Amino acid sequence: MTLKGVAHKYGNDVNTDVIIPARYLNMSGADELAAHCMEDIDSTFITKVKQGDIIVAGSNFGCGSSREHAPLAIKTSGISCVIAHSFARIFFRNSIDIGLPLLECNEAATEIMDGDILEIDLANGKIENISKSKTYYAKPYPPFMMGIINSGGLVNYTKKSMGDTL
Repeated sequence: MTLKGVAHKYGNDVNTDVIIPARYLNMSGADELAAHCMEDIDSTFITKVKQGDIIVAGSNFGCGSSREHAPLAIKTSGISCVIAHSFARIFFRNSIDIGLPLLECNEAATEIMDGDILEIDLANGKIENISKSKTYYAKPYPPFMMGIINSGGLVNYTKKSMGDTL
């Protein structure tokens, strides 16, 4: 799977309360949540993000509460991948469960700047900064996790795996 988009850069400790503020958690639709994605940290995010774009951040991205709304809002806003120094563990798992790939790569998270054009070979963990002609590598996902991501999340993966037995 190859992903390509513009980088949107954020710092350390981006928590789930700024990814999707608690005041919107009564909304049930993914599109409704996406309309408010990142608004407390970047009020222009939703107007500038395009399908396929990539968030790049520092350490501990997705810290805070364990709400699944946060990765869902990010994915539905059009973000195809998040690259960071590190992720909060429950955010990481929730993201994979909905089919949002995350890559941990210190060098990429440090050097990539807002607006850089990125191309990602997800199967190999290759992150190419087209704007700077620089390549980085993250640990690629094992095949079963790529299967979950490629299926669009754990529910779809399970349905596919179970086939006619459901």
